[in-house]
Amino acid sequence: MTDSPGNLFFNKITILGVGLIGASFALALRKKGLCRHIAGYGRKEENLRRARDMGIIDSFDLNPSMACIDSDLVLFATPVGCFTEIARIISGSLKKGAIVTDVGSVKGKLVREMECQMPEGVYFVGAHPIAGSDRSGIDAATPDLFAGAKCILTPTENTDKDALNRVADIWTAFGSTIEILSPEEHDRVFASISHLPHLLAYAIVNTVADINSSYLRYGGNGFKDTTRIASSSPELWRDICLLNKDNLLEFIEVFKNNLDRLGQYLRASDAESLEREFRKAQTLREGIGKN
Repeated sequence: MTDSPGNLFFNKITILGVGLIGASFALALRKKGLCRHIAGYGRKEENLRRARDMGIIDSFDLNPSMACIDSDLVLFATPVGCFTEIARIISGSLKKGAIVTDVGSVKGKLVREMECQMPEGVYFVGAHPIAGSDRSGIDAATPDLFAGAKCILTPTENTDKDALNRVADIWTAFGSTIEILSPEEHDRVFASISHLPHLLAYAIVNTVADINSSYLRYGGNGFKDTTRIASSSPELWRDICLLNKDNLLEFIEVFKNNLDRLGQYLRASDAESLEREFRKAQTLREGIGKN
């Protein structure tokens, strides 16, 4: 392995949660030559053994504290609901100067809680790569998952600037574009464009089942496209929704207002207003990604 420039190279990195994102992060590290040794932690020994045998990680431990010993960088890639408990467990193993970061899709209060769990001389930097796949697990992992994707960093007034820059440099090396948001603004943005749509996708499938579950067998590509994200991990999205519940509850009311307005147009057989709403949404949808 050829060492990368000193500021970007890490002797040991620990990945807590070796799934699609954690394994892809490890493979990207290897591709870019950013780390000498990659350790993994997870709940399933079989998955960790496979990850080691596939060359994704070099070693693993079923104890997160042991996995983090001597690590220069620790990546949280577990479900977000586990973050603070794992942070508490590993705090005694984190060496001074280590950087702790994550790939979670909720920030807000969670970032503040993670900062409080860090021992003196250890720095937390919140990160959220906007990347994923229809597939899950280590078999779907790829070193290029983050290339061309956005990565949102969420520093606070307590964030160490050097640690922030090093984390930003890693994602830039992976080919990601860095954007900075406060933890609170991050959660409002993603409650609207990610967390609410997931909540609605689950609700749509359950609604059809409440009407008549046999109707689901008639679902074609349109229904499958609309509800694709309802195949996402219920455990993962349970935690995300609960951690961002205040924003979600606010935005559910906005959605209900929009749905009620459409209902009013239907009751009145107001074709002009229905078409106006549809055209507005069509124009907005077609503009996504163009700015």
